[in-house]
Amino acid sequence: MSCCGESRGDAEKKERLQKQQQNPQGQYQQQQQQQGQFLQYNPNGTPMQPITQQPGMHPQPTMYPGSTPGSYQQQGQFGAGSFGQNPPPSATASQFAQPGTVSQFGVANQQQQQPFGQPHQGHMSMYGAPPQPPPTAHQHHASGSWGGPPQPQPTPPVGGGYPQGSGTYTPLLDPNIIRPSPVHLQDARTNSTSPTLANSMNSAWPNSISSTIAPPGTTPQPPLNIDEGKLSISIDFGTTFSGVAYGSSRINSGRIQQILQWPGSFETFRKIPTCLLYDEQGRVLAWGLQAKNANVGPGLYKCEWFKLFLEPKVLRNESDIDPRLPRLPPGKRPIDVIVDFLSSLWEYAKEQITREIGTVADLNSADVWFTVPAAWDAKGCNIMRDAAIAAGLVQSARAGDRNWRDRLRIITEPEAAAVHCANLTNLHHLKPAQSFMICDAGGGTVDLAVYRLIGELQNLEIAEICARSGANCGSIFLDLRFRELVRTLLAEHPAHLDSASLAYFMHSFSETDKLSYEGESQDDTMFHFTCFNVEDPDDPSVGLSNGQLSIPGNLLRREVFDPVINEVLQLIEDQLRRTEQMVDALLLVGGFSGSEYLFKRVDERFGSRIKVIARPSDADTATLRGAAAYGLARRPLVSSIVVPRAYIMRVKLPAEQEDYMKRPAYIQINQAGTAICENRLKYLVQKGAIVRKGQTIRAPFCKFSANASDRLFVAVLYTSEVDKEMRYTDEGETIELCKWTVDLGTLPPFQQYAQSQQGFYTEFELGLELDSAEVRGVVLYNGVEVGRVVFDFLS
Repeated sequence: MSCCGESRGDAEKKERLQKQQQNPQGQYQQQQQQQGQFLQYNPNGTPMQPITQQPGMHPQPTMYPGSTPGSYQQQGQFGAGSFGQNPPPSATASQFAQPGTVSQFGVANQQQQQPFGQPHQGHMSMYGAPPQPPPTAHQHHASGSWGGPPQPQPTPPVGGGYPQGSGTYTPLLDPNIIRPSPVHLQDARTNSTSPTLANSMNSAWPNSISSTIAPPGTTPQPPLNIDEGKLSISIDFGTTFSGVAYGSSRINSGRIQQILQWPGSFETFRKIPTCLLYDEQGRVLAWGLQAKNANVGPGLYKCEWFKLFLEPKVLRNESDIDPRLPRLPPGKRPIDVIVDFLSSLWEYAKEQITREIGTVADLNSADVWFTVPAAWDAKGCNIMRDAAIAAGLVQSARAGDRNWRDRLRIITEPEAAAVHCANLTNLHHLKPAQSFMICDAGGGTVDLAVYRLIGELQNLEIAEICARSGANCGSIFLDLRFRELVRTLLAEHPAHLDSASLAYFMHSFSETDKLSYEGESQDDTMFHFTCFNVEDPDDPSVGLSNGQLSIPGNLLRREVFDPVINEVLQLIEDQLRRTEQMVDALLLVGGFSGSEYLFKRVDERFGSRIKVIARPSDADTATLRGAAAYGLARRPLVSSIVVPRAYIMRVKLPAEQEDYMKRPAYIQINQAGTAICENRLKYLVQKGAIVRKGQTIRAPFCKFSANASDRLFVAVLYTSEVDKEMRYTDEGETIELCKWTVDLGTLPPFQQYAQSQQGFYTEFELGLELDSAEVRGVVLYNGVEVGRVVFDFLS
């Protein structure tokens, strides 16, 4: 007994309660974590009954037993346990992306226990660290290849869950919204910087590390500040305009900075023209603003819009190139021109970033985030990656830096824009569990994607709920149609149809009326364009008067604007139909979104179905700033994606009764005496499947080798836009994507049987790792990754 009559146990209990009251969720919680416990607290701050934290368990992707070809998905990828039961193998985005189940995206069954801190073979995170254990009910931290599972959110109330007064939303957040012009001037109100990310983005990665609980009997380690202060640079390489942004948690309180000073002007520009000027020898004379404003004389070549040469249809067949696009300079391929522009852009960006930071920036170790259109396939992304590396965007920072190429991250443009817009809660007024569509209307392409908001602020997380789409219907097609209209009107006046005159007409249209045109209300308005050539100044029958070409507004609408904008509207309509659920907001970004007529038509067409239709004041740089924000977060902000196309392999499989009935001509007897059906299709992943970013989809294979020298397994990876599942190669259109060559000589079973005098089979697994824009291949044996495969993309 103490002198005050208290027992020793009472004194200890009193001391412990004092500590809880002083810091109930701080030091006392840390002590409990050391004992392998995690406390939940009552509203008054007192701890509830401790819950023992179990050792971490890493998701092991497996295929469903008895699944049919084409239905292979990772078991439990939608969640299990407290997150719900496994869906059937044929689950698609439309079936499992309902309100209230959004937090199930990307959750995998926990099948194999493994102590904390132990490396997990064949399943490393993209940052080189082993996956972390799954979070508890009120934790949110990075885990696995891309991060922990999203937390469950309540289903929105009937009526969409909008706040009171939502019926008063107007299409525009700000009636004085700044319109992005063809040459994007800086928004004086924002000073080119985004809201601080110190408490929303940058803190997420360190906090996620520190929230990991140590296993029983171990001492908690201090938080690891992985890549603390590392520079993140984003590049938006657009068809018509390009820009560069950067940021670091140690620079300007984590705010995103944009390069605003560019060669060729004393003014500030958020973006510069994607333009090059070449001489006859193919040397770059000017780029950006200087190239755009240069007069093209004899022996000079101005090169624009060359990004469209990487469009999927053009890569498959060069005859599909739009004949209206400017030709490339002699001896130049599309990748050559892209490398030339990126090299010029990057060299200047490095100098400018170093100048603005005021010190020597470690640009060689920076992460570079590069955006590509949503409609691009893996081949276009691979060409762009090669071009970016050739331009020096990433390089080895030190001796032994073997993974330096991985610092180049490629994401889709609507994904980057979605990250930017998700934080603009004053614009869309969305709450977790509500969905929004991004319409990224740029110069060359219009991309669409639909996401569900899962977390906000420092817990920002979104998940794709419908396969993205896109088409070549950007603002340059207004320019092209305007040029054709001028050629038609002035067909009898060749003095005004030379290249300089047409360029002058197009420049005048682009600078003045392309974005400000309002539609039907201006049908009776005459639009005047000054002629470049002073000769042949008058012909009232075609609108020529005193050296000006006058075009009525209704003719502009019918021949220039309506065909392009109708295509955009149909693209949005199709995306809404595929989504098959309510979309709460439609957010327009990109330079073309500044078109008054486009916004008006979108609002008229979809205003009755979508509660909020809006565009941010920095719409033209949403993709650029979103990519930089993604890099600064140091964690996955987009947790899951919907596969936009099927990935298939053409294989030989043991003949089944169905094959004898449907395709007997495909059946052959192999060297082992087994009936084999050729021209079969094996789906690695189906179109519309929901997968975690970076998730590896695995499928078993085997190869018969006649002898030890027969060690190469060669297969072709195909893609298909067909919704139905096909069994044979002749059932629908498939597109050859790349050749996949696997050397089986290093696998244990091959080495074991290679000494045999007879033929033998080698069993193994192939895995396809899917990201938002790229695909990668891996070889696995007994569930362990034993090698990566470099795809040989087919011409």
